[in-house]
Amino acid sequence: MNAFNGASKWQPQALAILRIVTGLTLLGHGLVKLIGFPAGAEPGQQELMTLLGVGSVLETVGGVLIILGLFTRPTAFVLSGMMAVAYWMFHAPSSPFPVINGGDAAILYCFIFLYLVTSGPGAWSLDGRKK
Repeated sequence: MNAFNGASKWQPQALAILRIVTGLTLLGHGLVKLIGFPAGAEPGQQELMTLLGVGSVLETVGGVLIILGLFTRPTAFVLSGMMAVAYWMFHAPSSPFPVINGGDAAILYCFIFLYLVTSGPGAWSLDGRKK
């Protein structure tokens, strides 16, 4: 008898927790770049019409949409691509090893968002509300 046999019944809730925590952490990355919150965190406010500025808007708005589970699949698709671009443009040129180039988070975000594209939002989402 396997102790984890009944774990599958919690899959929609576990997926929702993964989605919400991912959205919250992404929102934090966006806010620090967009408005410099929390104060003293790097990198501080960015000009909106730059690559980092556009990324900060995508992280902030996308983070909120992912948290709410609203437009989850298309949002996750865009964010997955953004994270792939972030990795290859900003991290990979310095080293092929993510542990050295600091791209671990970008890789994880990219593949979590790809998973959300295929799985949907899970439980507790605005996408899943009854019409």
